Amino acid sequence: MNISQNKVDDLNLELTLSIGKDDYADRRKKKLNEHRRTAEIKGFRKGMVPMSLIERIYGQSALVDSVNDIIADSLNGFIKENNLKVVGEPLPSEDQPQTEWTNGNDFTFKFDVATTPEVSFELSKDDRIPYYNIEVKDAAKAEMKENLLKQYGSLEDGKEAGADDFIIVDFEQGDTKVEGTYVAIRNIDEAVRDSFIGIKPGESREINVNETFTNVSDRASMLKVKKEDLAALDPMFKMTVKNVKTFVSAPMTQDTFDKIFGEGNVKSEEEFDAKVAERLQSEYTQESEFRFTKDAKEYLVKKADVALPEKFLKRWIFVANDGKFTMEEIEKDFDLFLEDFRWNMVRGYLMDKYQVKVEEADLLASAKAFAAYQFAMYGIGNVPEDQLETYAKSILSQEKEGRRVLEQVEDQKTLEAVRGVVTLDAKTVSVEEFRELK
Repeated sequence: MNISQNKVDDLNLELTLSIGKDDYADRRKKKLNEHRRTAEIKGFRKGMVPMSLIERIYGQSALVDSVNDIIADSLNGFIKENNLKVVGEPLPSEDQPQTEWTNGNDFTFKFDVATTPEVSFELSKDDRIPYYNIEVKDAAKAEMKENLLKQYGSLEDGKEAGADDFIIVDFEQGDTKVEGTYVAIRNIDEAVRDSFIGIKPGESREINVNETFTNVSDRASMLKVKKEDLAALDPMFKMTVKNVKTFVSAPMTQDTFDKIFGEGNVKSEEEFDAKVAERLQSEYTQESEFRFTKDAKEYLVKKADVALPEKFLKRWIFVANDGKFTMEEIEKDFDLFLEDFRWNMVRGYLMDKYQVKVEEADLLASAKAFAAYQFAMYGIGNVPEDQLETYAKSILSQEKEGRRVLEQVEDQKTLEAVRGVVTLDAKTVSVEEFRELK
């Protein structure tokens, strides 16, 4: 067996494998003997099938398997011996001719192999990465306070409907009557919405339901019919308001404080305001950190200036996914793939350079933080520690989620190491200015 290489460019090789009959003969014979030992063919005892019959049934597959084993061993050996950092795996060359699988033939195979360059660069205090501190302003604190009180408020009877209120109505048309339908003012079509603001209990009016409720699903739900039956309905209905429901913000009481921040953690409006400022600052810090992560990755990848075999990568993605994605689909998202691929290379280099280690405790802490965030998204705060830990372990046990957490922790710990080496170019901005950053 002979293997030769043709260096296409700095990142691409073409390997040519020449395999003679003497290279695969013993392997093929061994495979045929294995088939003879295990083959179950009617009329013959197991292990006693004539070799001529085994040859006829399994000869070609034994040949193909033997040659493929030699190819795999040869490619892996060449890559290891030459210390190549390959991308993906070797692919048959596009000009590889059709193979005629005949025992006794010599075979020639060509493979494209793509490599990645060594990542190497230095960081110092001369490297400056922006870090944005967001100002906590009184208006933002007041808005968060108002939203929290609304979130924990209640739906109560109102005298007239406001833009964020609900009305409970009856719809009538001849002998047909639909009672007790909840209508959100915000779901009324914008063209006629203003005419419903200020409507009071007891008021009646003729409305065109097609014009008032342009969302077909909402209209069907309100009239309590199937969507497919709407077209046959006369759209003119008499609507009578039975009640107005309005959201009333929670009062500034101890009960409200306990619901929002946990029992006994806040005992006055002053402490409430302080907690609001703390929570807002925490949210702003998370946004600042997210932005720093983005800016730092972009800076480090640009500094590393990693060249990649892009043409090969597109082919490899297509082949590795068994054609699940078209080349057009791969092309569409290819820049994002390259961005992620380059960052993975840079992160790996920096983890080695700064001896970044990820422990189980790091993964659990990150998963718990994510779990707490998910609970908070559903309005559930102050989740018991044991419940958070159980949920976090469940996240880590899932392959996809566990990998996501691992990559996130590797990012965090790598960028934490980078912070200690570079200069953070700190800038204080308003939240409006921050949101306008590209």
